[in-house]
Amino acid sequence: MTNELLRPIAERAAPPQAPPLPPESLGLSWRALTAADAPALAELCASIEAADDAPYRTTLDETLERFEGDWKQPALDTLAGFDAEGRMAAYAQVTTNPGDAGAVRVFLDGGVRPDARGRGVGRALVAWMDGRARQLLASSGKELPARLVVYLEDAHEGARALFAAAGFTPARYYTDMRRPLADLPTATPVEGVTVAPWTPELDDAVRRAHNEAFADHWGSEPLTVEAWALRSRTHAPSWSRVAVDDATGEVAGYLLSARYEQDWPVAGYTFGYTSVLGVRRPWRGRGIAVALLASAMAAYRQDGMEFARLGVDRANPSGAHGLYSSLGYEVDHGSVMYTIEI
Repeated sequence: MTNELLRPIAERAAPPQAPPLPPESLGLSWRALTAADAPALAELCASIEAADDAPYRTTLDETLERFEGDWKQPALDTLAGFDAEGRMAAYAQVTTNPGDAGAVRVFLDGGVRPDARGRGVGRALVAWMDGRARQLLASSGKELPARLVVYLEDAHEGARALFAAAGFTPARYYTDMRRPLADLPTATPVEGVTVAPWTPELDDAVRRAHNEAFADHWGSEPLTVEAWALRSRTHAPSWSRVAVDDATGEVAGYLLSARYEQDWPVAGYTFGYTSVLGVRRPWRGRGIAVALLASAMAAYRQDGMEFARLGVDRANPSGAHGLYSSLGYEVDHGSVMYTIEI
């Protein structure tokens, strides 16, 4: 790869002149998506998630986020197929992260309605996403390592086989873990550090702390102000915590929670979700992560939640998987990141 990186990214990405459109023989008409399509797209995603027994459901608000962000180009970066009755039968989208500084990435996402499967629609969407993603890499102007990225549930063997056939290989494995809240872990107060509720005034300091804390995590890249703000729709402020250094007022660590009420019926129980937890390197090894988790779990339980849940990279360099296990979290399900390295 070292010699390969001497070549310009526009050459390495090998973009097509145009992404290959799905053939007419599939029996669908194709066009880009707009925000006005969000209700139909949310309905399509719900049907796909139910058919695939996915452990989550996507809301309309989350669907609208696909179209937000001034770096996004839905007219170029989305594609949807419609059947003869005008119903959306398939979709695809590729997105970037404007803050990428160590590696430039394009994320692929798509799906096919269950009754439209088995005739090559999925393969056609993967080919289109691959082509458009390579165009985005070539036009990024970032002479960095690059990759195409897709996240797939462990259980979705068909999707995994589809992307593997297109040249994607497993690069990272993730575990979703849960812990009952019938009892709570005991956290020793951290001397010189106060764990307090998240407030809007602290948010940008938390963003900057996050970028620093995750700088040594594989695949993590800095988040810009706007990219960070797009997380707000699922953010649960009353369940989020910030660890502040008493002497300096600096953010030493943070825990941001999300409230996914639409997922509770799917899971069969209510839960608070720890979406991101980080401690800056100078403050590590002092029990701040445990204090943040314990405080958040108490908030979940106070609001009647039955479980705490979170996701973790199985190769997290901070040893997070072991920490969560020691606090009573158990594996619920897993997912895999597939990539093409460029």
